[in-house]
Amino acid sequence: MDDKELILLREKKWLELRQKLKDQFGKAPDLNAILLLIGIRELGKIQKKFSKEEKQDLMHIATCSLLSRSGYYELEAEDQDGWPHWAPIKNLPVMNLTEQEDFLKDHIILYFEDIEY
Repeated sequence: MDDKELILLREKKWLELRQKLKDQFGKAPDLNAILLLIGIRELGKIQKKFSKEEKQDLMHIATCSLLSRSGYYELEAEDQDGWPHWAPIKNLPVMNLTEQEDFLKDHIILYFEDIEY
């Protein structure tokens, strides 16, 4: 498969994922909302409201969890409140903003395929 076909496949899978989430939640989430959803799932604690700082932490948890699947992070420990802490184990490749988004989208798609969402 060439690069153009891979890009089209990613976009197709991304749109399908967003549609599934829209069907479930009533609104198609953007990248940040999906990261927040993954972070909440990975934390394993559901609460009605998270502070702005907690939302940022949840998105960080999601990013680390996603990238741990490719060997960039590993779970270091959980703090006394049950929040996971990740340690970087290898450097991420240098990417521009679009490449970073595509890199995350690929990992998000794989995450949801793995959990058979």
